[in-house]
Amino acid sequence: MWNKTTVTEFFLLGFGSLHHQEHLMAITLLASYLVILGGNLLIICLVLAERELYRPMYFFLCNLSCLEIFITTSIIPKAIGNLLMGRRSISYLGCLTQCYFYSLLGCIEFVLLALMSYDRYMAICYPLQYPVLMSSQICLQLLLGSWTAGFLVTIVSTVLVGRLPFCNDNRIDHFFCDCVLLIKLSCAETQLVELISFMTSSIILLGSLGMTAMSYLYIINTILRLPSASSQHRAFSTCSSHITIVILGYGSCIFMYVQPSSHYISYNKSVALLNTVVTPLMSPFIFSLRNQLMKDALKASMKRSVLIFRK
Repeated sequence: MWNKTTVTEFFLLGFGSLHHQEHLMAITLLASYLVILGGNLLIICLVLAERELYRPMYFFLCNLSCLEIFITTSIIPKAIGNLLMGRRSISYLGCLTQCYFYSLLGCIEFVLLALMSYDRYMAICYPLQYPVLMSSQICLQLLLGSWTAGFLVTIVSTVLVGRLPFCNDNRIDHFFCDCVLLIKLSCAETQLVELISFMTSSIILLGSLGMTAMSYLYIINTILRLPSASSQHRAFSTCSSHITIVILGYGSCIFMYVQPSSHYISYNKSVALLNTVVTPLMSPFIFSLRNQLMKDALKASMKRSVLIFRK
């Protein structure tokens, strides 16, 4: 029975209550996607072009921007196409592929956020040893470790979901394919798959969140012992952008995934929209507008561009 999959495609119901405004939603998503691409590409180009940004913090930020682009690209273009064409189908293989890359990139992003908090912990708590403790080689190893962890966690759930049979109902009440909803559609016994999916999501989300929280406990303890209010403010300001993204990212995903799939209800689509569109849209502005070094690098880059243009 496990190999008798009769469903060849799925239908994404999207935001059914807004079906009369599909073109407006498509335009909004397209505009958001273009801003996400532009903002994150700008951060990547700045980090690569400006030597002042050749630091571990901006190395991780550059990779976070890459992940934001990949995640939104795996979701938004297909959603826009479905809204414009009025045909909301996605092939069986396409659905599994979307599930896999969304889960993989999401897992890597949360591990990366934890690594960014670890970087801030090293910079604030061990400033003298920081260049050695967070050398370029160590940063690269940590990044490769995040990709490896994401792959190992994601591949298990995806393979199990891919082996499930889908017999009759092929309607997914979402605007993209999500493993949790695919499990609910299966016509086989899914308790084991649900348990494994729940455990892997919890390990990544709660594990990386625990590392982030522990890092910030040490950071706060160190900052409060600094002698002046100005030095405390400077230290806190280096963490504020990261804390904002952590709250948005972890809050939405814990709400969606660290719960039994039977509780995965329709308004999770709004939370998913926050996670896949709003947060990537806000991220470049949060990291650039609230970071003086990024603003200085942007001004210097713009001045060079103007001089080159005048020549």
